[in-house]
Amino acid sequence: MNPDLFAQLQAIHSLLVYRSLLQTPVAQAWLECARQLLSAPDRSEQYAWQLQVLSAYGNWFEQLAERQCSGSDWLLRELLVTENAFSRQASRRDLGDLPRSLLEAAARDLSHLQQWWKQGDLLGCAVEKAAGQALVTWKDARSPSTAIARRLQDAEDWGDCVGDLAAYYRQNGVGLFGRYRAARWQDGQLAGIAAPDAIALDWIYGCDRQKMLLCQNTEALLARQPALNVLLYGARGTGKSSLVKSLLHRYGDRGLRVVEIARSDLRDLLVAIDRLAQLPHAFIVFIDDLSFAAAETEYKQLKVMLEGDIATRPENVCLYATSNRRHLVKEDLADRPRPSDTEVHAWDSVQETLSLSDRFGLTLTFPPFRQTDYFATVNHLADYFQLPLSPERLQREALIWAQQQNGFSGRTARQFIDRQRALCFAAGRAIPAESLTPEQAK
Repeated sequence: MNPDLFAQLQAIHSLLVYRSLLQTPVAQAWLECARQLLSAPDRSEQYAWQLQVLSAYGNWFEQLAERQCSGSDWLLRELLVTENAFSRQASRRDLGDLPRSLLEAAARDLSHLQQWWKQGDLLGCAVEKAAGQALVTWKDARSPSTAIARRLQDAEDWGDCVGDLAAYYRQNGVGLFGRYRAARWQDGQLAGIAAPDAIALDWIYGCDRQKMLLCQNTEALLARQPALNVLLYGARGTGKSSLVKSLLHRYGDRGLRVVEIARSDLRDLLVAIDRLAQLPHAFIVFIDDLSFAAAETEYKQLKVMLEGDIATRPENVCLYATSNRRHLVKEDLADRPRPSDTEVHAWDSVQETLSLSDRFGLTLTFPPFRQTDYFATVNHLADYFQLPLSPERLQREALIWAQQQNGFSGRTARQFIDRQRALCFAAGRAIPAESLTPEQAK
């Protein structure tokens, strides 16, 4: 029996609050390989045992390869986002308000986990000895570069870092929204979005007043001050959705998260908001291209959420919606009251449909693009991405693009610039890295 491996396995199984780490695929593969190593049979079954050990090691290596990290790096990353009794409570409460027993258990667990982290090569060495052959071990270091990760890497005892970890959990959250800054509500569950559209606020040309008001409202949400639900209304392609997405790029480091919900899932809206209200982040619930036909009744659920429910809206949740319709619910001339109608208070039905848009505290209007707006946006994006094209050629090709595509709009301008960036890259004229967002530069 390998005494060091047994001591490590014993320490891992004695975890009290960080036991959720053991349910992850990487940890399960490590544990299975360690158990196989410690179950060495008599000589008659030696060869079969070696095959089982090698197979278990292969499974563990495959899990690391999928994540492109070593076992030590995986443990450090997982430690920062894992959900357990300590991390969940630390994300919602001050350190001084946490039970002493919980803090002591977390400190003890962290000391054990540090030994696991330090002995990252222990399993590979044990397998090589058992199998009698050299194996490939993962040596590429890709540890997180955050301040808390560096603090843990330099610490003599992780048990002394309970306060640092609690502060990190409080600021960044744990679980799904510790891993992702954006999510989508689907089938009654939240699903993380690994690569949200990385739009920088500076990309969006014009609409300075709308930018200012939306940023002010979002900063109030982050500060847990009274913030308004927002309706962004206007012509297609004028930057409504892009402006909401850009908030994640600007405020994600300050705890902002965006949850997209489709109009077809609005029946779950109150359930989703109740779930988000229990989390420490500030949330924008984003509904894109919101509108209803007159016969649809889902808008009534939305009205209740905006204003009308007996419960107070959570201070960490706001609804941002975009629409091409000012009043959101389609209204035909035939819906207007006529003398021949049998309904006594026919105008009340009309007012009911119009009242939905009134319940948004802040309405931002985006007028249609003119040709001058389109060219100004093209020039702005071309300067931002440092496209190596003359102004005359840029304007000529931008005009042709708009005539062949979707007319004059911010969306058309961005599509044109994306096309030119691709052509420059294909021609060997790479766009300077400093013009890219951090997500693109990766």
